[in-house]
Amino acid sequence: MRKVQNLSDPAVIKEILARHGFTFSKKLGQNFLINPSVCPRIAELGNARKGFGVIEIGPGIGVLTNELCKRAEKVVAIELDSRLLPILSETLSEHRNLRVINEDVLKVDLKRLIAEELGGLRVAICANLPYYITSPVVMKLLEERLPVETVTTMVQKEAADRLCAEVGTRDAGAVTVAVSFYSEAARLFDVPRTSFMPSPKVDSTVIQLKIREQTPAVADERQFFRLVRGMFTMRRKTAANAISGSLGIDKDTVLAALRAAGISPDARPEQLTMEELTRVSDILGQGSST
Repeated sequence: MRKVQNLSDPAVIKEILARHGFTFSKKLGQNFLINPSVCPRIAELGNARKGFGVIEIGPGIGVLTNELCKRAEKVVAIELDSRLLPILSETLSEHRNLRVINEDVLKVDLKRLIAEELGGLRVAICANLPYYITSPVVMKLLEERLPVETVTTMVQKEAADRLCAEVGTRDAGAVTVAVSFYSEAARLFDVPRTSFMPSPKVDSTVIQLKIREQTPAVADERQFFRLVRGMFTMRRKTAANAISGSLGIDKDTVLAALRAAGISPDARPEQLTMEELTRVSDILGQGSST
């Protein structure tokens, strides 16, 4: 089996892809890293080390996978595009601590996968997510409450702005609240568009979500996220109008709940902090249960 010397060399990548008849899919948002400094940093910062098993989402041709396998106890790579499987078999043939799964990560039972493949290990997730699927994948990883310590992922820069925004600021949205509810989000470093082949139209940022051992206290989590999603679908309105309009709750009831939570009736959804959001949710929940 041929051993690839440098998976960050565009000439090497082009030769491999041409030999396998591979062409990039715009639909799948495929952009392969060619900056040799990026993947080692992601692996180091993303907990790829002894005692850890790593789930990688979207290995591509295996540039990051190679760095993860060199450091972690075991790597499970989930790749949607079956055309990449023979390429990965070639580029990663030297690693014996790797399993590649040809699946859609949104359909994978990740708890079962972790139990079967990474049992006894601490677990981290690393990914390079296309823009169109960033929020659904991030929310799946958080909502399923997986036995995972960190999620380290590269996303488009504007997605990083939203995911890592502080709740209660203008950049915050429903996904910001969800990310902050389940994790502590931090930007690690930026990656210029010239680091990819083909080069995308925007720059990227590597972020890390440190999963919280304990989420914010809220009486009804489902009610809380219904409230958050509803409010941010009408973010141009006041919080009172957004809650009333999206959830069908009498406005006087909403105004009373906001007053009880110590929130101005003129506040906008993005101005509310996590503590204020949980208070409003609990107060409205109490009202609906009486």
